[in-house]
Amino acid sequence: MRRLTLEEQLKLGGDIQRRIGIKTSRDEPLARFTTMRVGGRADLFAEVRNLFELRGLLRFVRSRDIPLFLIGRGSDLVVSDAGIGGLVVVVRTQGYRFDDGRLVAEAGLPMAKAATATRQAGLSGLEFGLAIPGTVGGAVWANAGAHDADVRGVLEEALVAGPDGQERRATPEELGMAYRETHLKHALPGRPDVVLQATFALEPAEPDTIAERLDGIRRWRQEHQPVGQKSAGSVFRNPPGDSAGRLIDELGLKGRRVGGAEVSPRHANFIVNTGDATAADVRALAELVRETVRRERGLELRYEVEFVGDWPEIEEDT
Repeated sequence: MRRLTLEEQLKLGGDIQRRIGIKTSRDEPLARFTTMRVGGRADLFAEVRNLFELRGLLRFVRSRDIPLFLIGRGSDLVVSDAGIGGLVVVVRTQGYRFDDGRLVAEAGLPMAKAATATRQAGLSGLEFGLAIPGTVGGAVWANAGAHDADVRGVLEEALVAGPDGQERRATPEELGMAYRETHLKHALPGRPDVVLQATFALEPAEPDTIAERLDGIRRWRQEHQPVGQKSAGSVFRNPPGDSAGRLIDELGLKGRRVGGAEVSPRHANFIVNTGDATAADVRALAELVRETVRRERGLELRYEVEFVGDWPEIEEDT
């Protein structure tokens, strides 16, 4: 995406604060806003905490033709060491309500919070959200899933703001939801379709029964995934009828390192930051794994994580 000049950063930052009341910062380090804890700086950076602020920023960037990038909890994301151009916005809109067996949640609500809130309300269907480290908006954007369930299975509709400013309500079919896929992932760089909120259709269940399911998911994650370590989540999508983690493990790649990045010894489809990894380390290790699987098994692994920002030329995912 286009980089902003210093003059643009200063003027746009002042205008945003004066017109919308949101403070911005220049050259903000982005690593701390991602679960991988790698990445460079944003030209201009802001955080929004309610839909009024988010809508105001969307109108502003549209009127000024500013490249925009949104971050939820920063999972499923590897920001390049060169950072991201334009305006980067962290979405912290976490409002939610229940309406006749439905959860209506704003984009910044963590999926894990959605899972626990629906348990308290005696509504089942979002238990898998406990294993999703991202937000509602990101989960809809990617059709995130875990434990044999995904967003498509429970989403009734999403409220989406297009690059032209028009808001629309879209069903899973209209969003093109498939395995880890939606139309939202294919917007032009810097001009995203923005999920504002989502409505999930759920089923009544005893809170204690839901709690047992959540406990089972929590135990499985503790036993099988590098919980508590710096990671973007699953690196690759599972090939049809197989598991990316199984393939990588079978090829003896657990523990393989590039710089400070390591294929997790606990789960081979995770790359962890052992403390001093760069984004370049993470991507180089991911490419090494991908090439090894291609060479030894004749399979082309597709990325589940998104590599964003300014990267050197490299073979793109197919």
